[in-house]
Amino acid sequence: MLVNTGDDFEHLGLHISPDLDTVMYTLAGIANPATGWGVVGETWNFMDQIDRLGGPTWFRLGDRDLATHAVRTERLKRGETLSAVTADLCRALGIRATVLPMTDDRLRTIVHSEEKRLAFQDYFVRMKCAVPVTKLSFDGEASARYNPALDQLNVKEPLAIIICPSNPYLSIDPILALPGLRDWIARSGAVVIAVSPIIGGAAVRGPAAKIMRELGLEPSAAAVGLHYGSLIDGFVVDDIDAAGTTEIAASGRPVLSTQTLMRDASDRIKLASDCLAFVQDLLRQRS
Repeated sequence: MLVNTGDDFEHLGLHISPDLDTVMYTLAGIANPATGWGVVGETWNFMDQIDRLGGPTWFRLGDRDLATHAVRTERLKRGETLSAVTADLCRALGIRATVLPMTDDRLRTIVHSEEKRLAFQDYFVRMKCAVPVTKLSFDGEASARYNPALDQLNVKEPLAIIICPSNPYLSIDPILALPGLRDWIARSGAVVIAVSPIIGGAAVRGPAAKIMRELGLEPSAAAVGLHYGSLIDGFVVDDIDAAGTTEIAASGRPVLSTQTLMRDASDRIKLASDCLAFVQDLLRQRS
């Protein structure tokens, strides 16, 4: 599982990896379902004391969550890679899946709002996405290398790549911006499918639809599919968007319509099963 690190940043002397942490906490069964981030049953003594001392409180770090950042930061300062630290954190949390940072190098998402250049977390958390987005860029993309573990994969069966229904612009594009990654995908021979994060013209969570409008795009599942273009071999949309994807289907990329809104674990399992069945169908069409 390749995870975006474009929104990593340093805060209160700590290296924070928000997307990695959300994935780890979710797979470990300790994610906070109410917030969509952090640890369930969290306490806030650290933040209360930061507030009392006059420190920055706009980015909240729970007491249990804080332990993750402290361990990660200490080990990174010793010269260990983010991949190695992440692997050990996953083992400690009982996670069997392989969770890979997209890179061990520094790549940071920058949000442009007219003449302003905003660090991602300033835009996303401190400013609550309130300013218009006119462009997105990725500092470090020219020199950052995709995770070398990808070149060490020993795949015996045909490879499938599923682009999850994350924000295409904030969570997926930073990964695809890594030099050589698109070439790696092409060389892999993988069947690539993407799941739309837009349902009925709206994002389930986050500013994807808002950003699309601000960039002059219609917030629709079809627009997401066209954004991925020839990278994907198939596209997954919610049933209510099935009628609006004729342009994608006409380009030769099959479209699967199913329920993509995930309210609980059973919905997540069903969507995963539907995606795997879709991949199998595409593989059979290749043979």
